[in-house]
Amino acid sequence: MDNRDNRIGVGLALSSSAFIGLSFIVKKKGLIRSRASGSSAGDGGFAYLREWLWWVGLLTMVAGEAANFIAYAFAPAILVTPLGALSVIISAVLASWLLKERLLLLGKLGCAMCIVGSTVIVLNAPEEKEVSSVSEITDQMFDNAPFLGYAVCVILLSLYLIFIVAPKHGKRNIFVNITICSVVGSLSVIGVKGLGIALKLTLQGSNQLGNASTWGFVAMVAVCIMTQMNYLNKALDTFNTALVTPIYYVLFTTCTILASALLFRGWTQQAAADDDNCPAGSSAPALITCLCGFLTICGGVFLLHKSREDAAELTRTRDDDLVELINQRAVSDSMQTHAPFEQDEHAL
Repeated sequence: MDNRDNRIGVGLALSSSAFIGLSFIVKKKGLIRSRASGSSAGDGGFAYLREWLWWVGLLTMVAGEAANFIAYAFAPAILVTPLGALSVIISAVLASWLLKERLLLLGKLGCAMCIVGSTVIVLNAPEEKEVSSVSEITDQMFDNAPFLGYAVCVILLSLYLIFIVAPKHGKRNIFVNITICSVVGSLSVIGVKGLGIALKLTLQGSNQLGNASTWGFVAMVAVCIMTQMNYLNKALDTFNTALVTPIYYVLFTTCTILASALLFRGWTQQAAADDDNCPAGSSAPALITCLCGFLTICGGVFLLHKSREDAAELTRTRDDDLVELINQRAVSDSMQTHAPFEQDEHAL
């Protein structure tokens, strides 16, 4: 895969983050406007379905997800997946501007860390081998012992967590449902990657719709995404979003990078391609640099969500202080009102 494809993939991933980050704000504005005409979504109401702004936000999110899907056909998953953190930055910045939500200094530092980490990954991500059919990807999957071992471990771990651990500890331990989402999600990315390449080759004139591997990827994506969304919703319904989002991002991205590295072996192929010009093991610095970039993004995401939590707590504290001040003022006024009557009674 050439640098042109990588640039297209990066462009699509960045546009995906922009659309998804914007969609959160637009849908939020639509929900706020719908409260004036009916019950809120938090109370089980559906008045927001009559609000055109909410539908604009939904269509924006669909456009972002479509761009993200296409990006996997052009660029390595190791490059595309971490760039999803930029949607968090965009939503945070737009929320402070359009929704008047406070972005504290800690949040600004988190945004800067995400940008730095994303830049590092973009500059050091490996290239992938060009494929001419979907069958090459499936052959690569089944002839790759490390990836097969990873896939088997993911399936066994998921079944164990779903049927044994989650019913007992899913509502008490935040890592149970998020781990299911993350490991299953890493396989869904592989499926999306294969399906995206199938559609790309088909549009280029090499029809892949009659290939059994293409429909295998369709089934793989459908099963993985349904499982992933089910347990992510359970995690969000049970625990604080400010905790679920960063933990899920870190675990999901880590598993995706691991699965992609085992399957596509990007850095190994890059080192082999450059063998005439670079010494053995020359891909190690690029790998370490990408890992550092990823850890920088993780730190930035945690700081950003911590900042949002602190801002919400600060707002609640100020509201409570305001209510207490109003109550004190009311009590003081009441005492001053009754004081003359008490003095008259003493005089009598």
